[in-house]
Amino acid sequence: MRARSIVVVALGLTLATLFGLAGPGGPRSAAGQPAMGPPVPARSPAPGSADDPTPPRISYLHGEASFWRPGAQDWSAAQLNVPLAPGDTLYAGPGGTIEVQIGAAAFVRVTAGTQLGLDNQDANYLQFRVTAGHAALDLRQLAPGMTVELDTPNVTFSVAPGGYYHADVDESSTTFAVYNGGNASMTVAGGAASVMTANQQVVIRGTDTPEVAAGPAPALTAWDRWGFERTESLARPASVRYVPTAMYGTEALDQFGTWRTVETYGAVWVPAGTPPGWVPYSTGRWIWDPRFGWTWLDDAAWGWAPYHYGRWVFVDGYWAWAPGPVVVRPVYAPALVVFLGSVDVSVERPVYWAPLAWGEPVTPWWGRPGVIGVPWWAGWGGPRVVNNVVINRTTVVNVTNITVYRNVSINNAVVGVSSEHFGRGRAEVVRVAPVEVRQLRPIHGALAVAPVAASLTPSTGRAVKPPAAVLARPVVATRPPKDPAPVLRAHGLDFTPETPRAASRLVTPPPGTGPDGKKHTGPPPPAPGVSKSGPRGPERGLEAKQYSGPPLPPAPGVSKGGPPPRGPEAKQYGGPLPPPAPEVSKSGLPRQHETAQPAWVVEPKKGGPQPRPDKPEGHPEARKGNASAEGTPPLS
Repeated sequence: MRARSIVVVALGLTLATLFGLAGPGGPRSAAGQPAMGPPVPARSPAPGSADDPTPPRISYLHGEASFWRPGAQDWSAAQLNVPLAPGDTLYAGPGGTIEVQIGAAAFVRVTAGTQLGLDNQDANYLQFRVTAGHAALDLRQLAPGMTVELDTPNVTFSVAPGGYYHADVDESSTTFAVYNGGNASMTVAGGAASVMTANQQVVIRGTDTPEVAAGPAPALTAWDRWGFERTESLARPASVRYVPTAMYGTEALDQFGTWRTVETYGAVWVPAGTPPGWVPYSTGRWIWDPRFGWTWLDDAAWGWAPYHYGRWVFVDGYWAWAPGPVVVRPVYAPALVVFLGSVDVSVERPVYWAPLAWGEPVTPWWGRPGVIGVPWWAGWGGPRVVNNVVINRTTVVNVTNITVYRNVSINNAVVGVSSEHFGRGRAEVVRVAPVEVRQLRPIHGALAVAPVAASLTPSTGRAVKPPAAVLARPVVATRPPKDPAPVLRAHGLDFTPETPRAASRLVTPPPGTGPDGKKHTGPPPPAPGVSKSGPRGPERGLEAKQYSGPPLPPAPGVSKGGPPPRGPEAKQYGGPLPPPAPEVSKSGLPRQHETAQPAWVVEPKKGGPQPRPDKPEGHPEARKGNASAEGTPPLS
């Protein structure tokens, strides 16, 4: 009799769950919690871990900017808020400027004629390559323990959080300068690591027998000053009161909406200027990411944080984004939606989705086996809600028992596209009538939609691409770039690069930055020609001693004490145009940026070309075809 009673009670609770008897109101307490089914086997790994890195994102675009992802058929125009994966390459065309955010206040910026590639990323390591052009790394606020590697055809640099760094790469040399209290380790092919400290610059010419010239760093260019002040303005968003400091894109929330306090949800953000009937996840498209699978890319300039963190709630007739209580470490998700499909699998139907509501778990459609299909609350600091019921954090949830998603019942909240258009460019979403919504069921796990080449690009149409010579240039690196082919082929995608990437010249990593992730002992020696102590710059700010002239102006279009202005140009977060970049030579490689140079100390390799006795090889007057002689305007 006792066993029969248990079966009856369990059956009743299951039916209540299936028919959503938890009610349409807000989340209830755990007192009426339904049975959640059998636990997940103990051997199943957690869906997310503290080692899952947040992908870099494109955070600013101006002028011609192009994007390529392995497996795509051609280059396409870059788009704001695209998350980058290893293997992705960006190119700034004529008049172009691209900014990639890699931390709360840490950015990599490139200007016209520059190719930037992301080769590797893990929890404490980012590896970029620059084969031509001008790049700056402003690492004002980066995760502790993070190392950023910048690989060039002549030398590789490993830099730690803090500091400002500028790199110029032309046909024959790489110039690298350190400012703002930074330090870097440099390693040339066939050589040992050496250290650079603030206010130092090195010029490395050649690859097989490289020559190294070192001395004080020159004055900052106008482009560097623009970027530095831009970081300064972005590093103090008002939204930091409501969201974790490590969350990207929060400065856009200040610019494009307002914060309110709502009972039950606390602080919520409401976007401004949305049209009548707008719903989240309706103005954008799905792209395919080799690490995170199907990823939402929204059209809005503010469309990063609200689509990769927190939850959307419908309050008093409007949509608001609720980040939940502030957590120590936010965890990125490619989207926070529930996918829905028809129970009639005999008919090809559209793929539908709706935003997750307050506290509801995302069911990953990405990740390794044992992760896909397991309810996930990583990075969520608020209450956990299942079927409109607040559950205990230790409760093990069987995903097949989750049948109630609150936002699905909101009028017009469920949208979708036909399966043949899903992830294949921008398509107009269809709205789903309430009577049809009741016929849909949640999809728990991977989607039955395979990516195609068009799924890899954020936009349609061709874009400017680097010259073949720039694409094929090898770089010096501490580890080879990640091979994208296995992941692409596992998903039915072909990887045939138009211009094969040359193999990297691998070198021994400097102490403390080994590819094995272990801390190695012993500091590297100082850079050639520079004393061990080296000149030190200020720990905070770019002071006047680093350049001549009046104090730095604020970033274009940005007031000294506040965020960027509102307006139609806010998509670029910068207002007026950045300073002009240098011209590009006929070969497609930028001409070397020249500024006032120090007295150089040159250490040529044996057997290599010798400098002129009266003019060292690193001296600007000793170079043929330099920018000054050809009349090319410098960055400043």
